Amino acid sequence: MLAWYAIAVLRLSGQIRFFCQDETRLGLKTISGRKITAKGIKPQGKVQWQFQATYLYGVVEPATGAHFFYEFTHLNSDCFQVFLNLVSQQYNDSILIIQLDQAGAHRAKRLQIPSNIILMFQPSHALETNPIERVWQHFKLGLRWQLPKSLDELGLLMRSRLEAMTPAVIASLVGWDSIQNALSVAGI
Repeated sequence: MLAWYAIAVLRLSGQIRFFCQDETRLGLKTISGRKITAKGIKPQGKVQWQFQATYLYGVVEPATGAHFFYEFTHLNSDCFQVFLNLVSQQYNDSILIIQLDQAGAHRAKRLQIPSNIILMFQPSHALETNPIERVWQHFKLGLRWQLPKSLDELGLLMRSRLEAMTPAVIASLVGWDSIQNALSVAGI
């Protein structure tokens, strides 16, 4: 339906692509998790409680694993506007249908949606319907028990982790059969 709307009503041209978008907060507070230990040994790890943070915005394409990530200092409509503009430029030859949640930053009235982007809002409080949540989960697994001393050091860790997340890895995380079937029926 959105693909037809983009072509017939908005008179857009280009390849139609479906992406999922979200943000995640990453900070200097240690991401804990399970550790392998011998039987009967309680796992231990160093933890820091600094509360400086940064935000990673991202879009992923379930069909191919194509992705675009960008780091911002805040989660607000101004940063989201810049992110939309960057995504629009990155995929300027395509029509992008982007699934996202109903965060206030995404629904701000002053947002100027680029002409090649159509936003598709998912139901409220339905995080499990957005496949990019699995990307964040996988991304943070590689950052567990890291102890960066500054946001710059955290940024280096994040960039090395992002480099390891190839399109094949991302497609394996977000390429659900239900999404692939729906996209094939929609002709996307």
